[in-house]
Amino acid sequence: MKRSERLVAMTNYLINHPRRLVSLPFFSEQYDAAKSSISEDLDIVDQMFKAQGIGKLETVAGAAGGVKYIPLYSNENSEQFINELCNRLEDPARILPGGYLFMSDLLGDPELMRNLGKIFATAFADKEIDYIVTVATKGIPLAYATANILNVPVIIVRRDPKVTEGSTVSINYVSGSSRKIQTMVLSKRSLPEGSNVCIIDDFMKAGGTITGMQSLLKEFNANVQGIGVLAEAEDEEEERVVNDYISLIKIQDVDIKGNKIEALKGNYFDL
Repeated sequence: MKRSERLVAMTNYLINHPRRLVSLPFFSEQYDAAKSSISEDLDIVDQMFKAQGIGKLETVAGAAGGVKYIPLYSNENSEQFINELCNRLEDPARILPGGYLFMSDLLGDPELMRNLGKIFATAFADKEIDYIVTVATKGIPLAYATANILNVPVIIVRRDPKVTEGSTVSINYVSGSSRKIQTMVLSKRSLPEGSNVCIIDDFMKAGGTITGMQSLLKEFNANVQGIGVLAEAEDEEEERVVNDYISLIKIQDVDIKGNKIEALKGNYFDL
């Protein structure tokens, strides 16, 4: 195999196996090359990742060591992407009755979800995360996109129990916006006790749903390492019940009469 071919193959393998430790002998045997050549190739790949603002290679020394690809989306790439997304969200045609926004088309866009997953994965790159947790249903694509980059499983909290999930733990919580009592459930088998989790959701207003998830996760003695939301609503009439979170977009104003939406960058860019 030519070096150029080997570089393409190695880059492809690393991107498809993020945060997984890969030994040099594995690459050496896979591509029939000396360890010294593999090491030089990895240096080239590392430089390319950093130059493109898409991550870096982390080397682990020792007999059981190797290299792993850490996906990191640069601030420049993230800011440009979020600005473009804000422009798309400001389309007046997205306004729904009650001041809600239509976002299903965005949450169903694979490329958009991949980029959002990269940004969230960068935000929580320094956290020890075992699982991504979200609530059904609109946050699911975003949770899977983030989990794919962090290379961890996804756990879905549901509103109603499913017979296929066996015994469950359920709690009642008060919705932050409607002030109604609602229920959420999680299968006992889905989350080992003491796990480190990251909550990902698509939209947050007052934060009642996220608070409910936090309460449910306490029943599993889980450690919430981070909370990420795609968009948060700015509403002076609603008291925010969640403080420690990362948002990518802030919906500053939805003017139904004026048929206008104002979307800004979230607090992720203030960190």
